[in-house]
Amino acid sequence: MNITAALSRGPKTPFTLETITMAPLRDDEVRVRLVAAGMCHTDLVSKAGMPAEPGAVFGHEGAGIVEAVGAGISGVDVGDKVLLTFRSCGQCHACAQGTPGYCDAFVALNSSGLRADGSVTLTQDGKPLRGSFFGQSSFASHAIASQDNVVVVDPETDLAAVAPFACGFMTGAGAVVNVLAPDPEARVIVYGAGGVGMAAVMAAAALGVRTIVAVDLSEERREAALALGATAVVDGRSDDLVKLLAEATGGGATHAVDTTAVPSVISSAVAALAPQGTLVLLGLGAPEVTFNVMDLITSGKTVRGCIEGDADPQVFIPQLVRWHAEGKFPLEKIVRHYAFADINTAMADSVSGSAIKPVLVFDEPSAR
Repeated sequence: MNITAALSRGPKTPFTLETITMAPLRDDEVRVRLVAAGMCHTDLVSKAGMPAEPGAVFGHEGAGIVEAVGAGISGVDVGDKVLLTFRSCGQCHACAQGTPGYCDAFVALNSSGLRADGSVTLTQDGKPLRGSFFGQSSFASHAIASQDNVVVVDPETDLAAVAPFACGFMTGAGAVVNVLAPDPEARVIVYGAGGVGMAAVMAAAALGVRTIVAVDLSEERREAALALGATAVVDGRSDDLVKLLAEATGGGATHAVDTTAVPSVISSAVAALAPQGTLVLLGLGAPEVTFNVMDLITSGKTVRGCIEGDADPQVFIPQLVRWHAEGKFPLEKIVRHYAFADINTAMADSVSGSAIKPVLVFDEPSAR
C-alpha cells in the first residue's frame, strides 16, 4: 500500500514528505495508522550519521491505531490504541531477565534499516529504503511493527499526549524507577533538563522523593523542572558547581542521572555523589570521560550505564500511562505538538532547545 512518509536523504537535508510503498503485512506483523510520534534525540543523531542513499524513514516513538494484524499475532486487535517501542528478540538472556534493552539482537532489530531476515518494509519506485527504524519507522502515516514492540494501552488514552513514553520518557523514568529506586529520603540530582531528564524528575516526584535537584544551562528549563516536581535547580554554568550541589542536597546526591553526555558534567556528577551514591549515565555523546577512580573506591560510589530505562515496555509503559492519567506524570507541560507537515520546524526547535519535547500529530491542519 502507498503511505506518506518523512524521508531523510542525508544529514544536511530537510525531511521531505513523499509517497512511498509499504510492503504487504506478514503473519508476525502489525500495521498501525499513526496518530502521533515523538521526536527523540536518537532520531536526530541517526539522521546526522546516515548517508543520502537510499533514503531513510526515522521515528521510534509512534502512537496509533491498529489497522491490521497478521495471522500469528495474539493480544493485539484491529482498533486497539497502541504505542510503538523498540524491538527485542524475546529469547536471549537479557530478554528473559526482563531487560530487553540489552537484547543480543538489539542493533540488528532496531538500526539495520531492515527486517530481521534482511528484507525491506519500505520502497519507492521499486527501490528499497531504510525502514524498520526501531522496528517501526513512525515518521510516516503508517508503520509496520511486530508483536514485541507493540504495547496496547487503554482505549481512553490520548495518544498525542503519551507518545513520548515509547522511548525517551521511558528511558529517563525507568532509570529512576528501575535502576535507582530511590526512597522518599533520597537526594536525587538530574543533569540536563531535556525530555529524558524531565522524565527522570517526574518519576522521582511520582515516587515521593523529597529532594530533587535539576541542573541545566537554561533558565526556562530550570523553571519547567520546578513545575514538574524538582525541589531545587542549579545553573550548570555556576562556579563551584559541586559545592552548590552539596548545599542543595545536604551532603551530595544519593542518586543521580546524567542525560548530557558532556565529560565535564559527568566528572562533576561523580564528585557530587554522596558516599555510596549511584550515578546512571543515559546520554549519547562523548565516548570517554575522566573522573577520580580513587574517589569511587574510597567512597563506594557507583557509575553505570542504562539503556531504555532497564524497562520491559509491556509492563513499564502502561505504568507510565496510568501515572499520567492519575496526574503524577504531567508531561503535557513540556510537550509541544506540531503538524506532521511541520516536521522540519519540530527538528529545528529540538536542535535549538526551544522545544523540550516535540511531538508530531498526524491528520492535523496545524500544530496545537
